[in-house]
Amino acid sequence: MLKKYFGTTLQSLRVLALWEGVSFLLILFVTMPLKYMADMPAPNMVVGMAHGVLFIGYIALVILARSEYGFSLKETFWSLVASVVPFGTFIADSKIFKPKQQLQKA
Repeated sequence: MLKKYFGTTLQSLRVLALWEGVSFLLILFVTMPLKYMADMPAPNMVVGMAHGVLFIGYIALVILARSEYGFSLKETFWSLVASVVPFGTFIADSKIFKPKQQLQKA
């Protein structure tokens, strides 16, 4: 039933990777400067909470995708590392998730 709304685990992971990456960049380049340079902590609290939820979901989906799609230890490791590096989830999507999805369609 969940696949009806969210697609496959890999599709969900790709979407979540995009949003997790965007939220991380928003924290780094928008809300943190606002917090420390303009004394406006509220945006950081809101985006930080959203990023935390997205981060946990991303980690859970990487672990789920490992078991469901047979991610190697190397692919799993780099997928997890990508979540803590700026632009990392975008790179993981293009180098790991998208090729895996294309193999599934073939």
